[in-house]
Amino acid sequence: MAEEGARAGTGSLSGQVALVTGASTGIGRHLVEALAARGMAVAGLARGEERLRTAMDEVAAATGARTLAVPADVTVRGSVEAAVEGVVAELGQIDLLINNAGLIDAREVPLWEADPDQWWDVVSSHLRGGFLLSRAVIPWMVLRNRGRVVNIASGSGVRARPEYSAYSVAKTGLMRMTEALATALEGSEVRAFDVSPGVVDTPMTRSMAMWEGFEDWTPPERVVELVVAIAEGELDAWSGRFLRAGADDLEAVRGIVPGDSARQLRLRPYGDDDPVA
Repeated sequence: MAEEGARAGTGSLSGQVALVTGASTGIGRHLVEALAARGMAVAGLARGEERLRTAMDEVAAATGARTLAVPADVTVRGSVEAAVEGVVAELGQIDLLINNAGLIDAREVPLWEADPDQWWDVVSSHLRGGFLLSRAVIPWMVLRNRGRVVNIASGSGVRARPEYSAYSVAKTGLMRMTEALATALEGSEVRAFDVSPGVVDTPMTRSMAMWEGFEDWTPPERVVELVVAIAEGELDAWSGRFLRAGADDLEAVRGIVPGDSARQLRLRPYGDDDPVA
């Protein structure tokens, strides 16, 4: 049962450092610009170097903030570790990590018709990427006893899409990773969250046949407001839990302390006598 009295925010983000993966386009690009506009120094990570550098330069010019383009593959351990070392050397220790990078199934087909290598690449991009970034960044957050991790989740993580089996598996796994992190971090001032952006108008969603003709897009501003509130410490009671931009009202969730396993992945019992409930 929800209770009143979520923790108040900690204030301005000015002078803090953010690292956003998948930063050159789509939701990642929106987040980079929004965080930079609020005074954060922002490092953007993506595989495509030219597009990434262009995006980060444009954000710096528009906001006056310090930005850093960090070309890297989130699925390669050495690449991730070198990228994080470079961010820390250039901008300082990371206060906010956003694991946003990830692929989508190339074809809308059932699992047995999917290309095995491409299917696994999708899963790896979200799960191995989120794991390696968290592994490289969180120990330093723990040492400083401050920091926030946001994993970009999806409704596909709680309701499987048969034509996007790899993406669904990846997003479900990422939610489990978030909960494991949040539980391990209890007692510290480091938190981990799942934020589902809804259906934002991005090149990725435009490429998906399931959204053809769709017009009820989630405004990117709704994603931004949740992430900013998390970064400012306003939603700490939601650590390890799922928030959905465009559906969750920020003013409402600010005043809620979710109880038990609310907004976490659990089996639904078949009845009161279910032995595994």
